[in-house]
Order: sequence, then structure tokens, then C-alpha cells
Amino acid sequence: MRVAKVDPWSVMKVSFLLAIALGICTVVAASVLWMVMDAMGVFSAVGGTISEATEGQQGGGFDLESFLSLPHVMTFTSVIAVINVVLATALATLGAFIYNLSAGFVGGVELTLAEDE
Repeated sequence: MRVAKVDPWSVMKVSFLLAIALGICTVVAASVLWMVMDAMGVFSAVGGTISEATEGQQGGGFDLESFLSLPHVMTFTSVIAVINVVLATALATLGAFIYNLSAGFVGGVELTLAEDE
């Protein structure tokens, strides 16, 4: 069996759905990781150290806890997930076009399938 051509439209649809699933997993994983780290007190411990290290004579060091709040982290993660969906879909579709061009020269990928007895 030989794969001589791949339909770019099908590749785009499948890669879009897989990228959406990966984006959802990324957002969920980031929120769970943030909640675990917040429950452990990581942000307050590190934030206190950074605030002490960056405060001047008038006080007011860098506030890490407000910078890494859950809404900020979820916004950043969502933006990264959307960019990932767009790029993954575009790259997979471009890969299908490139495969079709190269398969015209070399004949495609040959698969050997066997039945279970």
C-alpha cells in the first residue's frame, strides 16, 4: 500500500481539532499547577524574597503575587494556546502540501499491512 497523496483539507481539520484539544489541556494543566503552587505557598515565599531584594529606601519592591495572579496566568496561557492552535494548524497544512509535492517526485510512503491470523 502506498500513500501517494494526502488531502490538505483533511489534514487541516484533524490538526485543528488536535490543537484545540492540546490547548484545552494546556489551560487546564496551567490552572491546576497554579492552584497547587498557591496552596503550597510558593508564590508568597518567593514573592516575599523578591520584594525584599527589590525594595528601595521608600519601600515598594516588586510584587510577584499580583504579577502571577490566576487571571494573569490564565490570560497568558490562553493567548499561548490560541497561538499554538493557529500555528499547529498552519504548519500541518503546509506539511501536507510539502508532502504532496515530494510524493510526486519519490512516489510517497510505502506501507506494508498484515492481517492478524
